[in-house]
Amino acid sequence: MIYKEQYDVIIVGGSYAGLSAAMALGRLLKSVLILDSGLPCNRQTPHSHNFITQDGQTPAAILAKAKAQVLAYKTVSFYEGLALSAQQTGEGFEITTATQHTFSSKKLIFATGIQDHLPAIPGLSTCWGISVIHCPYCHGYEFQNKRTAILAHSDKALHLVSLVKNLTPHITLATHGGPAFSQEQRNKLEQNKISIIADPVIAIEHDQGHVQAIIFQNNSKLDVEAVYAAVPFEQHCSLPFDLGCERTESGHIKVDAFQKTTIEGIYACGDNTTPFRSVAAAVASGSLAGAMVVKELTDALF
Repeated sequence: MIYKEQYDVIIVGGSYAGLSAAMALGRLLKSVLILDSGLPCNRQTPHSHNFITQDGQTPAAILAKAKAQVLAYKTVSFYEGLALSAQQTGEGFEITTATQHTFSSKKLIFATGIQDHLPAIPGLSTCWGISVIHCPYCHGYEFQNKRTAILAHSDKALHLVSLVKNLTPHITLATHGGPAFSQEQRNKLEQNKISIIADPVIAIEHDQGHVQAIIFQNNSKLDVEAVYAAVPFEQHCSLPFDLGCERTESGHIKVDAFQKTTIEGIYACGDNTTPFRSVAAAVASGSLAGAMVVKELTDALF
């Protein structure tokens, strides 16, 4: 593919949100370059759910179909590579890749996602996205009535328990040595017959990513078939912050109701902007970001 040096818009991140933004832009004939490193956060997940028309499809299949449809628009190009640095210029922005290619644009959209930081528990990373999961909406239905553990503490634990209780009565809360609950929280858990194991987790027993048991530091074992884990995250890409974009208290890129960041000309969409992580939400926010950038570009010319 022959790339240009100047585009209307550069989109950093070519998964669901980035591709959705590119489609909105491409349909209005704006020149778009998508830069993508090829490491989506759900690459280990066997099936995607809670997205109408695509329920049960593999994430890779949805992504491949989306990419093919978006690249059918002749003003949209796709570059496989890592965006390494970014700077503002008098005309807009400049992105340099890890292979030292430099591209310029009037507007930027960051659809770069987030990176989960899994506890250093043997077996956990192998099961992540398969039977150790983060979202009841995305994967909980498939584990209804299963023996389930929730690996979390504090407010996140109560939030997950309240949702998962819709799906199964067989719930054990494993706090992995986290801080104790308040008396009010303990009362709520006791009223709902949720048992608590505070001992640290030292291993996850599994069969090719399918959880079989949790092993605790005191050598006790809890037989389970699913684990919900609330884990910390960091932004997958630091470039928005290098350019001055603000973060929220939760660590997401701060955007307004139209996906616009705190820096003029820069938008963000997808998991890097919201705690609600789903394919459907990413597609929606990407479509909105793309439409709003079209409006900015159009207003500047009309």
